[in-house]
Amino acid sequence: MKSYYDIVGDGGSKIVEQVVEQRERIARSLSAVRHRVAVGSGKGGVGKSTLTSEIARALRRRGLGVAILDADLNGPSQARLAGVAAAPLVPGPDGGLCMSRSADGIGVVSVGSLVPESQAVEFDSVVGGDSHIWRATREFAFLGQLLGAVRWGELDFLLIDLPPGAERTYQYAEFLGPDTAFVLVSTPSELARGIVSRSVAALRGTPNRLLGYVENMCGYYCAGCDEVRPLFPESEAPDFGVACFGRVPFDPELARSGGTAAPGTRDLLDGVAARLASAAEQESP
Repeated sequence: MKSYYDIVGDGGSKIVEQVVEQRERIARSLSAVRHRVAVGSGKGGVGKSTLTSEIARALRRRGLGVAILDADLNGPSQARLAGVAAAPLVPGPDGGLCMSRSADGIGVVSVGSLVPESQAVEFDSVVGGDSHIWRATREFAFLGQLLGAVRWGELDFLLIDLPPGAERTYQYAEFLGPDTAFVLVSTPSELARGIVSRSVAALRGTPNRLLGYVENMCGYYCAGCDEVRPLFPESEAPDFGVACFGRVPFDPELARSGGTAAPGTRDLLDGVAARLASAAEQESP
């Protein structure tokens, strides 16, 4: 049986031409997007999706045009967070897909608008049996189709909510290309910090810009006493070698879909968004 390395050229599949064509289609679709920022962590359960949604809202409060691509195909949550789970993507007059929009005008592209939560998201494999390798290939192919088909229009920021996994962070950096910058999310947990460190190391091996990180759930907001109380044992701030955009407490109101942040939490999120926007502008060519 031949291995991949025994195949001469592309084996007649014309895969190179297809990849080039897809890249060109994506470039055209994103041509009016000023900044692409992927929000990752490497660790699940750090509140990355909620934080992505709230940063988008904070950027929107600054008068900026913002959209979110939910790249977590197997666990999409942005549609619910934005209140557009019942608003699927629809074809526009030119054949492209029109984004769903939240009440505050943020564009949202999420599989959560296409597949009911009671159903699993399935990607048929091109080989028999379960193959995570081929599944990942199909997932990236689907994301490429979305990026190229959606009419993103003029945007200041496209935030891309990534799935967990340090290795996935590297894969998405390669897939999204060097024009996509990254922001990582951690928590005060030593376990989370260790995994985020691996994501930092992975991104160091790419041409992508790592703008900074946000420490989420640094405490919890107590509405009754209007204070932030400890959630994890106190520890020194991590040394990831990149800027910290802010420390955000767990806010019970934000745990509810569509919840409104407490004023103090909202101020912190506005600060995170301001520092992110400034870093993106400074790093732009």
